[in-house]
Amino acid sequence: MHISFQIDTEQGSRQLDTDIDTLIVAGWAGRDHAAIEHHIEELAAIGISRPSAVPLYYRIASNQLTQSRQVQVVGPDSSGEVETFVFAAEGELYVSIASDHTDRKLEAHSVALSKQLCVKPVANTAWRLAEVADYWDELVIRSYIEENGEQVLYQEGPLASLRTPQDLIAGYTNGATMLPAGSGMTCGTVGAIGGIRPAQSFTMELFDPRRQRSLRHHYEVDILPEVA
Repeated sequence: MHISFQIDTEQGSRQLDTDIDTLIVAGWAGRDHAAIEHHIEELAAIGISRPSAVPLYYRIASNQLTQSRQVQVVGPDSSGEVETFVFAAEGELYVSIASDHTDRKLEAHSVALSKQLCVKPVANTAWRLAEVADYWDELVIRSYIEENGEQVLYQEGPLASLRTPQDLIAGYTNGATMLPAGSGMTCGTVGAIGGIRPAQSFTMELFDPRRQRSLRHHYEVDILPEVA
């Protein structure tokens, strides 16, 4: 999957074009056991079975990655999840923001299939991971949905609550500290405020409090009819 990012650095901005041929969703990536258990119970409330291990690494077809601001899903039962997106290009790691958009109805049957069914929106801006690695835990992910015509805070939490990219990469690669070239990984999410629920408008953000900057992406969901 060929995608382009605007890389914002301390020296200015530049364009990065890259191919992602391996897409990984790191699930159950919480650093705190209590937080993981909360998310497991949150999903169990809507009929989704407990994971076999934590973390888990779901492989998703790379053509499911999209930078479009309009996505299409079948039926009304899907929802977004804000996650950092770490990818390897030009011999180093970069970080952006993505949504692990998932069909919740199918998730009760198979988490892997439910994740594959929906496209994964990703922002068109990114940072060098090296610029934020020293204070990674201070970064904040959040998302907003639209309900009753108003924007509502849906998720918010510091990355200190999640495993670091280095930890997740090591778990996936059996100890390496670098993703293979052309690989991208989403790195876990935080709980939904008020419970998991669908929305046709999703805005996600990665906030850097030290440099007072953000990576943001917004997308609208077009619901296709579920024909029996």
